[in-house]
Amino acid sequence: MDSKLQALLASMLEAGRRPVSEGTPEQARAQLAARKQVPGRELHRIYDDAVPTSGRTVRVRVYLSEPDAAGTLVYFHGGGWVMGTVDSFDNVARELAYYSGARVISVDYSLAPENPYPAALHEAIDAIEWAADQFPDEPLAVAGDSAGGNLATVAARKIQERNTVGICVQLLMYPVTDSDANRASYLEEPPVPTLLSGAEMNWYWDHYVPDVAARQAAGVSPLRAESLAGMPPTVMILAGHDPLRDEGLAYARRLEEHGVSVELTMFEGMCHGFVGLAGVIEQAGEALRLGGASVRKHVFKAAGIPQTPIVT
Repeated sequence: MDSKLQALLASMLEAGRRPVSEGTPEQARAQLAARKQVPGRELHRIYDDAVPTSGRTVRVRVYLSEPDAAGTLVYFHGGGWVMGTVDSFDNVARELAYYSGARVISVDYSLAPENPYPAALHEAIDAIEWAADQFPDEPLAVAGDSAGGNLATVAARKIQERNTVGICVQLLMYPVTDSDANRASYLEEPPVPTLLSGAEMNWYWDHYVPDVAARQAAGVSPLRAESLAGMPPTVMILAGHDPLRDEGLAYARRLEEHGVSVELTMFEGMCHGFVGLAGVIEQAGEALRLGGASVRKHVFKAAGIPQTPIVT
């Protein structure tokens, strides 16, 4: 494990961080909200909007690094479907907007257990289709980390099956792709407790999909989809010290087996949730730069725009 990350995780424990599985959803949300954020990158414009869905009106936050965007990237934050808001993942959205050159739309989807599966998934689909309707002449991409990566890729497959919207690329950062906790990466012991353990992942599942049998469905565990053919080109970022590492690798292999182009980067010294530490951990910023630049490549190509260098 990266020495700076290990020291940071140790300091978080000393400051009182506890596994979410030891408390309630409200306590988990409060703990995340209390985490100190590094001031985000300045962008051209940031504003809030609202997406009408079948269940409620969903808040979204729109990020523009330049007056004119090359395309639109719909982003779903992590947090185990139980916690997280557009505010707590603001720094991630800012970095993706800067490096991708796309308009980033960060979605404040409904959380479990108050709104269990499939509420967040339905809102994710509605948000992507809303973005396509709002900006019909632009390439469209999706992105997500952890539970948000699950929502992004499941929604992309549902939309691909409907053939309602074209998605030029999906960026998946350590996504949840299966409910099987028996893989080797779940059994490994990190040198210091990280931001996700097997017990915590089970706690998230119990809130998002209380029915254990229902977790086998492809709408919950996309690795179990009968076919992944026709899915958009995929950019995947994984972490070496992560219970979800092996299912991420398995999902990448299945996508490739079904003819999908996959660009995979493993950050061996990092743990689950590390991109949220951008500004503190160097490799977190590098992962967002890499992911954003890969989205940029696909979006600019789809838009027929010559790529310009990114000024860092």
